[in-house]
Amino acid sequence: MEEIKDFDLNLLRVFDAMWRQRHLSRAAEELGLSQPAMSHALKRLRERIGDQLFFKVRTGMQPSPRAEQLAPVVRSVLTEVRDLILTAPQFHPGDAQRIFTIATSEVGELAVLPRLLTQVIKEAPHVDIETVAASQGDLMGLLERGRADLAIGFFPDLIDTDLFEQTLTRRGFVCLARAGHPIASRKMTEQQFCAASHAIVGSDSWSLELAEKYLHDNGIRPHAVFRTPRSLSIPMVIASTDLIVTVAEPIADIFARVEDLRQMTPPYPLPSFLIKQHWHRTQHEDPANRWLRSLVHESCEPFAV
Repeated sequence: MEEIKDFDLNLLRVFDAMWRQRHLSRAAEELGLSQPAMSHALKRLRERIGDQLFFKVRTGMQPSPRAEQLAPVVRSVLTEVRDLILTAPQFHPGDAQRIFTIATSEVGELAVLPRLLTQVIKEAPHVDIETVAASQGDLMGLLERGRADLAIGFFPDLIDTDLFEQTLTRRGFVCLARAGHPIASRKMTEQQFCAASHAIVGSDSWSLELAEKYLHDNGIRPHAVFRTPRSLSIPMVIASTDLIVTVAEPIADIFARVEDLRQMTPPYPLPSFLIKQHWHRTQHEDPANRWLRSLVHESCEPFAV
């Protein structure tokens, strides 16, 4: 890089105009320079390259052998500067081949991914989606380092001046019970809730913590017969027992499709929560990221706030 430290890259435009026009006055006109200014620039270029480059002949300016060698290189450099540096990047989903990484919570993934993937497959058949699970403490680092393109879920502590966010939907909680359960009606009472045997999902989900905190703060202690750190077995457990479980609505929607379960409104005013998408400011103007964000938003329109 030392050799180009004092080189004026505008001289490449002078060379290119001279190469194409083969005439000093016409090259100067193309660049918007006076003829003396063009002559001075050509003199500087000759001194820097160490070659005459263009000789004055009867018909105009004749390139030297060195100029013949440099011409395709100069044209390539100018083209790349124009196309890769000065031209705004474009994203064409139909032709794109890449992987998007989305950091999600369980509730965020279930609320957004099914509809999102349908749209991605339709619009961008060669684009892949990869999700990663991360604690709230790790999310900022993933977004900042570009290891995640988006974070989707309920992340109340994910607040930073370098982050943007968009609310996708507000969701709440429902109770699930097997079809035929004695209390499998939409009007469950407080007495039925407290008398029932419960399955408790001990997840690190902030949304579940909201429900648990409300019950705890109001002195409500469900009889927990089954506790699990994972929700995968919950549909089968609820379908085959008289246990009930309280889960976020997006999770309940999926579970009720997997097994013959009934959704019931909790007898308490459990708090709702916002599912958002978050992205780092370095991705804000990126066309690919903007396309993905718009698709995520469209996927949540049926449940929009």
